[in-house]
Amino acid sequence: MEIAVLLISLTVLFMLGVPVAFALLGSSILCFLAMDIPLVVVFQRMAAGVSTFSLMAIPFFVFAGDLMYRSGIATRLVQIAEAAFGRSRGGLGLVTVGASTMFGAVSGSAIATCSAVGSTLIQPMREKGYDADYAVNVTASAAIVGLLVPPSHNMIIYTAASGIGVSITDMFLAGIIPGIITAVLVGLVSWMVAVKRGYPRGVFPGWNAFSRAILFAIPGLLTIVVIMGGILSGIFTPTESSAIAVIYTIVIGAFAYRTLGWAKFRQAAAQSVRVTAMVLLIIGAATAFGHALAILQAPTQLADLITAITDNPILVLLIVNIILLVLGTFMDMAPLIIIMTPILLPVMTKIGVDPVHFGIIMILNQGIGLLTPPVGSVLFVASSIGKTKMETAMKTIWPFYGALTVALILVTYIPQISMTLPAMFNGK
Repeated sequence: MEIAVLLISLTVLFMLGVPVAFALLGSSILCFLAMDIPLVVVFQRMAAGVSTFSLMAIPFFVFAGDLMYRSGIATRLVQIAEAAFGRSRGGLGLVTVGASTMFGAVSGSAIATCSAVGSTLIQPMREKGYDADYAVNVTASAAIVGLLVPPSHNMIIYTAASGIGVSITDMFLAGIIPGIITAVLVGLVSWMVAVKRGYPRGVFPGWNAFSRAILFAIPGLLTIVVIMGGILSGIFTPTESSAIAVIYTIVIGAFAYRTLGWAKFRQAAAQSVRVTAMVLLIIGAATAFGHALAILQAPTQLADLITAITDNPILVLLIVNIILLVLGTFMDMAPLIIIMTPILLPVMTKIGVDPVHFGIIMILNQGIGLLTPPVGSVLFVASSIGKTKMETAMKTIWPFYGALTVALILVTYIPQISMTLPAMFNGK
């Protein structure tokens, strides 16, 4: 009875258009009332959900990413990618993928990557004869790489939601190779579509221009070196690295590039506060919702249901991926990680899947959800920048879905893709 109250109320609130955080909170309150549990427990769980030390990294990484965007780092990364890939047919599509991969590696956010790279490249693509739907689709799909390459704040949310002390460092390392593979597959599809549509070739600017582009972009690219180098050397923890990223970005933006003034700093701070408040509110509400599920033993029941269907690890992984893909179409990434991680992680460990490996599967899977309506926040951002209806982009995005699905299959069934670097640095 209580589980029905929880799930039905959540569904009704979603259908009414209630924001995710308040829908989760409202359904949790109704469920606790049905179970005759004091409502103070709801707010205690919310406070506990956001009172995790590792979550302190989120506002700093969000702030650093916004500072990078406003400092023009994305523009310099685009110049490198354009010099390297622009001369091929449909080269601006490959430029978008390359720039998104590099910017994702210094911002760790799909939406930030989509906003920064899309604002720089979507309009030039349209001016050079690229169709609007192509420009939007390649920008949105390439932005998903930003979820996999460090520093990804969604990986931090996953480690907190796991409840078993999954290493943030291992998650950062585990996402590097899957991120590269995903970028290559999206780039391949973007090139194939460009060739089919007959998009123009670019012009190689020459080695001098290419060298200058790299030289000017080095301070920005060094961000990921500073972050991962400091973590792996033990100089600072992953949480402390987020503050270092902010300080480093301010220094290069204000003194190396001289593009970051007080006005942009205040804008970045205000936007980061808004994003962080939204994310932490969702995390707190999702924690209360997850506590209700735990009391009702939903994780155990789901695990029993899945293992009753099959105990074959290949099929269990397929079922779990389908569940996440379906949920990702109507729920945003952060609450889905908080809710589903404690439910599905025991199932994964039961069939021998490493928690770090499962984290990468979940991040990539839900990244695809960011491109699927009705939520589809990354596709929505790209469509807004491209001044194109999301419905128009959806008609031709299928090849890019295919690339991301192939990446998901490879990451799911070849654990070495994710686990090689963590094992290497842990001496295993």
